[in-house]
Amino acid sequence: MESTVVVAIISFLGTLVGTAGGIIASSKLTQYRLEQLEKKVDSQNVISSKIPVLEEKISNINRRIQHIEKQEKYNYGYLDSSQ
Repeated sequence: MESTVVVAIISFLGTLVGTAGGIIASSKLTQYRLEQLEKKVDSQNVISSKIPVLEEKISNINRRIQHIEKQEKYNYGYLDSSQ
């Protein structure tokens, strides 16, 4: 075989290996980033599921504070002047 044909074949094989390696590396990086995003979404879902519980607790605390303020007004005849 001529040397130019051998060089062409070697160049072609190198191009194929390089292209395949690039595609595989890109695919692995994309997969990794998707997994990281899924983990972030899962953590956000956990947080967002706790928000209604916190809102209910805050609502209960506010009602209890109002009840205490009413008792204080009844017992002492006034509310704190800072309000």
